[in-house]
Amino acid sequence: MWEALARHQLGKLPLPASLAFDEPSLAHLFRLPLHHRDPFDRMLICQALQHDLQILTADALFGSYPVVIYRNV
Repeated sequence: MWEALARHQLGKLPLPASLAFDEPSLAHLFRLPLHHRDPFDRMLICQALQHDLQILTADALFGSYPVVIYRNV
């Protein structure tokens, strides 16, 4: 959460009125293999899994998880 808010304050990450990392999203964290070790990215993966979201990224490690990704080329 801290990193997301820091990026938002710098104008690098638009956020909705509230950013909730809810308990069901957190439950995915314990089941995720450690392909990706960045905690902020793992948080995004958990939220995408829980809320059926898609992720836009150039990070190839996201492809190791069962989330829909769009590659930023």
